Amino acid sequence: MGGLWEFPGGKIADREAPGEALVRELHEELGIELVVRRPLTFAVHEEPGLRILLLFYEARIAKGEPHGHEGQAIEWVAATDLPSFPTPPADAELIHLLAEGSIP
Repeated sequence: MGGLWEFPGGKIADREAPGEALVRELHEELGIELVVRRPLTFAVHEEPGLRILLLFYEARIAKGEPHGHEGQAIEWVAATDLPSFPTPPADAELIHLLAEGSIP
């Protein structure tokens, strides 16, 4: 979704668990190694002929400093500032929960 800020992640490959996909995707996108913790929430994004299930996890950086391997900008922001960023509609629930402090 061009021009929008998105949480990093991506598609799950065949025979790959969601947590494994997150570790792989963030290594590819940001050059970091993760420890995936618990699931936080989920969202469903629908368009004509398309339905995507988004899974959001708590994770910690185990190794590396994030940088955009694919030319994308990255930025660390306070959870309370997240609502001011243009984001995909599917991220709205997670952003709301983070901004109100429901998810530490």
